[in-house]
Amino acid sequence: MKALLVVLSNPTTSEQEDEYNDWYDNVHLGEVKQIPGVTDARRYVVSTTQLDPPSSLGGNDYLALYEIESEDLAAVAHELTARAVNGTFHMSGAIRADPPPVAVLFESR
Repeated sequence: MKALLVVLSNPTTSEQEDEYNDWYDNVHLGEVKQIPGVTDARRYVVSTTQLDPPSSLGGNDYLALYEIESEDLAAVAHELTARAVNGTFHMSGAIRADPPPVAVLFESR
């Protein structure tokens, strides 16, 4: 099964934006891609050019897409959560935690 994990987030403060981007690009994406089933990861920032203004991004300007391919999507989701909770992921104080990032898993049809 193929799936996409979509994560919307922001730096804690505008002063921490460089630190946030450095951590996300050079630490976090690589750690997530080590999970079996995660095949790719990339990031985007909201563009100033829009077809229609988005109704809401929850105040988040950054998007991370994680491509997943696994027969056991629940196991991949469990591993992602476990690594976040048990400290396997090296988290940064530069990512805003209040409110927390928005993470949504989409399955292919």
